Amino acid sequence: MMWYRRGIWRMMSVVVVGLMVLAPAAMAQYGVPIFDMGDETEGNFHLFSSAFESNTLMPRRYTCDSRNASPPLEWSGASVRAESFALIVDDPDAPVGTWVHWVVYNIPGTVTELPEGVAKQEALPDGTRQGLNSFGEIGYSGPCPPRGPEHRYVFRLYALDAMLDLPAGATKEDLLAALEHHVLGRTKLVGKYER
Repeated sequence: MMWYRRGIWRMMSVVVVGLMVLAPAAMAQYGVPIFDMGDETEGNFHLFSSAFESNTLMPRRYTCDSRNASPPLEWSGASVRAESFALIVDDPDAPVGTWVHWVVYNIPGTVTELPEGVAKQEALPDGTRQGLNSFGEIGYSGPCPPRGPEHRYVFRLYALDAMLDLPAGATKEDLLAALEHHVLGRTKLVGKYER
């Protein structure tokens, strides 16, 4: 009887570990929401910038203390099923709660980069749309923290299986609601800044 119980426990352990490994991939494949799976990059999907490494200080020119231009971004390894990409940049360390710096969506699935200094307008020539940030502005508004400890600026990129039926000027909350059942994968880049 003891060997039987041990066998059952071993089998249950294998099933649990298998679910932990396979469930995220299955959820991404079938467009199931994956917002509660942690913040790590999934699979081979990677977001990076030629201006700074992840978890390092962002150059001043991308902040309110200088040009306030959006940094150059590139990505690779997205699902071949990606029809569009969406990007949210926010500061989880802001004293008033998470502060949104950039909301971008309907980036065509064929695009793999955003250049430095994206124009602050609702719609870009390729159909990309930009939303409203916490400054009440369209487009990118860079780090502008109060004096004190450094803040993290999290760039989250989502690969989606569709173009979103979302007008320009949407908020972060609007975007998250719209993309909920369309996520194929996500990745992130973290910049830091202090004053």
